[in-house]
Amino acid sequence: MVEKYEADIVAINGEKIGKNPHGKATFSVNGNNLDIKISMDDTPENTQHWEHFHGFPDGKDAQIATAAQDANGDGFVDLPETEPVSGTTMVPFNDQPEEMNIPNDEYPVSDDKGHFDYERVVPLDILEKKFKEAFGDTELNLDKRVIYIHGVPDSLELPVSVGGAVGDYDAHTTLPIAVGKIKRV
Repeated sequence: MVEKYEADIVAINGEKIGKNPHGKATFSVNGNNLDIKISMDDTPENTQHWEHFHGFPDGKDAQIATAAQDANGDGFVDLPETEPVSGTTMVPFNDQPEEMNIPNDEYPVSDDKGHFDYERVVPLDILEKKFKEAFGDTELNLDKRVIYIHGVPDSLELPVSVGGAVGDYDAHTTLPIAVGKIKRV
């Protein structure tokens, strides 16, 4: 039996970045594989876009962040401001999601029209093992997660109040630009 999940992805911070990023994500659990497909349009062009699912390790139902999460009133909803409603970054959608190596340069890069497609087949046994090491549970609980797409060009001026640095990556890399609630279909 194949379990299917999807998320309609909508813009967050769109008015500030001058774009309306949107797209669709589908997840299919088929035997020992998780098939992931993400298609995005109207993202900042020629930019690497980190993408992940976020959630709560205790199984609480994650929700998408909205402008209401702009706690410091700077007009941007940054990565730290998403955590109260969306939880923590859990699984990356990069070249090897099953390795759960989040800060790296192996994420999709949009084309000159702001489009990108991402597809991976992930071995669930490896992903669940790494997930358990990180969060103490093997249950991915996709229907309790949200997907975030991140990333704006370094040329975009961000207020110093925008947080979200991860390792050597600053808020330009981690700024959420789109979000969607993952639902079982």
